[in-house]
Formats: sequence, structure tokens, C-alpha cells
Amino acid sequence: MRTRPLKVALLGCGVVGSEVARIMTTHADDLAARIGAPVELAGVAVRRPAKVREGIDPALVTTDGTALVKRGDIDVVVEVIGGIEPARTLITTAFEHGASVVSANKALLAQDGAALHAAAEQHGKDLYYEAAVAGAIPLIRPLRESLAGDKVNRVLGIVNGTTNFILDKMDSTGAGYQEALDEATALGYAEADPTADVEGFDAAAKAAILAGIAFHTRVRLDDVYREGMTEVTAADFASAKEMGCTIKLLAICERAADGGSVTARVHPAMIPLTHPLASVRGAYNAVFVESDASGQLMFYGPGAGGSPTASAVLGDLVAVCRNRLNGATGPGESAYAALPVSGMGEVVTRYHISLDVADKPGVLAQVATVFAEHGVSIDTVRQQGKDGEASLVVVTHRASDAALVGTVEALRKLDTVRGVASIMRVEGE
Repeated sequence: MRTRPLKVALLGCGVVGSEVARIMTTHADDLAARIGAPVELAGVAVRRPAKVREGIDPALVTTDGTALVKRGDIDVVVEVIGGIEPARTLITTAFEHGASVVSANKALLAQDGAALHAAAEQHGKDLYYEAAVAGAIPLIRPLRESLAGDKVNRVLGIVNGTTNFILDKMDSTGAGYQEALDEATALGYAEADPTADVEGFDAAAKAAILAGIAFHTRVRLDDVYREGMTEVTAADFASAKEMGCTIKLLAICERAADGGSVTARVHPAMIPLTHPLASVRGAYNAVFVESDASGQLMFYGPGAGGSPTASAVLGDLVAVCRNRLNGATGPGESAYAALPVSGMGEVVTRYHISLDVADKPGVLAQVATVFAEHGVSIDTVRQQGKDGEASLVVVTHRASDAALVGTVEALRKLDTVRGVASIMRVEGE
């Protein structure tokens, strides 16, 4: 074993960063044995240096992250500060000054992953980011390495624990959205401002990363269709249960049937109770991968939190340090396929549409005619009426999103249709 330690700079020392530092200290001997050399925490860049950080020598703490990554003796930079800047500049500066990088920054990787990979390649350094998607769940490395010889066709997953907790509570207790959100906030699962989670921004960034790796194609955050879950109601769950389904906020990345393009999207969807993802409860994450040779694989576990995310960071740190000792680098960006990313209009799936209609003869015939005129085939229809008003629930066979949009626009023009109560996709057949 080499006795000279590999030096690690830590950017950020919040919930995840402090846990990374703790594990590096308490598991130092094991990490050294696994790597083949000791690892040493050489500096910690923070915004509030006066804060007491248990187990961290105050002499290591600095507010000057730029000076830290420019030192020249740093072997690996661990970035867990999040956001776009200054993280992007600090990472590229680290590459320029000889360090490899381990990051948990999903937003930055989804927006500028191609540029970061190019910078890492230019300087012959590693960029690892297992912790950016689904916390402790090994997902990026299996997609990037274990399935490198396979053809992945679809990635379908629950990649945000906060939203899964909220939807699970709505499903299991009958709580409304706000009530479930309040409980998630009280338990620490939801931030004071939960927008990034409940509006799907967090999941969309993860979907961009997963799609890029799975399909060897550059997929940016702007390429991902995003729809939040704030409009999901108890009535939607009641309808889902009548169909033998539940509702999840899903990240879905898939190849077109002809293999010529890919799509990436995040939205709430009904999913059959028989599907493995339907049983994912609480704040857990799970990702379902479908490929040609290996068939169906499911990855499950805690998707957030200090310890799970730190576990993924440390796994990357061990791999990068091993590469450093061997004078090698691991897999970089694989974007050779360069498939076009199609818009949501090209997506084909099933739909659950709930309409408020007049309770009188001929309404169903009018609605069915509109669906037929737009080429959308109806699977089932359920109608309930009272005192001149009725609800009409239509479940379609598979249809394109563009065809469904045209259908709904035409339905709104019917005098007998009072309004469209809800529209939800049905996935996981």
C-alpha cells in the first residue's frame, strides 16, 4: 500500500458534505485498504466558516473554494454545494489544476453535463456522479458500465422521495395534497419551499442524466417534458383504485418504437398495482430498467438524505482514487448515438380522462364520435349521473399525446361537456 495519502477537497459541508467528512474519518482504515492508499481531507470550502462542524479540524475550513481547488496537490474534489454557480466554475478549475471530480449536482449535470465531460476529457481526469440520481441506489454505474454491452430501451422510475411520500400518503390515508405535504414538511422530507420537488424540476434533472447515459445521447434539462403533481386530487386516487392502479410521479425515458429517437418526461401517472413500482412506499426511490438482453431490472432504496447520498459519493471517491493510483480514468461521456430527442407530442401512452357532462341522452355518443374523429380508441367508459349533471370517465387505448390534445380541445367545444375534470396518463402496462 502506498503511504502518501491522496488528498481530497470538499466543496460544501451541509447535510451530505458533513456526512462525507464523517465517513472519511471513521472509515479511514477501510477506505485505505480498498483504495490502496490513505485518503486525507485536505480542505473544506463553506459559506459560513464560523459554524461548528463536529469532527472537522477548523484549520481545514475556508471560504475560498477557488484557492482550494487551485492548490495543485489536490487529487480529488468532492462537490456537494449544488446549483449552477459557483459549482460549474469550481469543477472546471479543479480539472485545469489536476484534480478529478466527484459530484452530486444533478441540476448542473443536467444542464451542462456535456461541457463538464469535455473539460474532464481535455485534462485527462475523472468526472463521477452516482450521487446525483437516486441517492444510495447504484444506478448510474450499472447503466454506464454493467449494461454497456446491452441496449436499454426504457427507464421508468420514482426518483424523488418527497413526492413519493406525499402521493403514498394520499393513497393510503385518503389525505388531500396539502395535508400530505404538510406532514412531509413536518417530518423533514419536504423543504420549506417544495417547488423543485412537487413541480417535477428535481426529477426532470435526474431524467435528463439517466436518458443521456441509457441512450448514449446528449439530453439536456430543456429536453425533458415536466409536469408537477400539485393538481392530483383524492378523486384521482379514487378513480385509480377503481382501475386497480395507484398514482406515482414518474420519470420516463424511452426509445421510440423504431429506435430512431428518444423521449424524456416527468409527470404523475396511474400505474397498475401489479407493477413493481406501485409497491414503492414512503420516501423511497425505485427505477425500472428494460433492455434487450437483460430484460427487466429494478433498483430500489433510499433516494435522498445525508447518509445514503454520502454512501454514493464515497463509492465514487473510492473508484476515482483507484483510477488515480493506476494512472487511468474511468468511463467518460458516451454520446455517440446522438439520437434526436422528440417532444411530448410524439409520446404514445394510455390516458384516463374525467369529464363533467350534461346528464341526458346522446352525450356518450357525441363524446365517442370526437375520440373516433381524432383517431383515439376508447378502452372503457364509465358514466354516473344525477340531477342533470354527470361524470364521464374514459380510458383510452394507446394514443399519441398530440392526438389526445386535439381530442380534448374538441371535447371542450361540445355544449354537453361542462368541463374536463382531469387528465392522467396510464403507464407501466
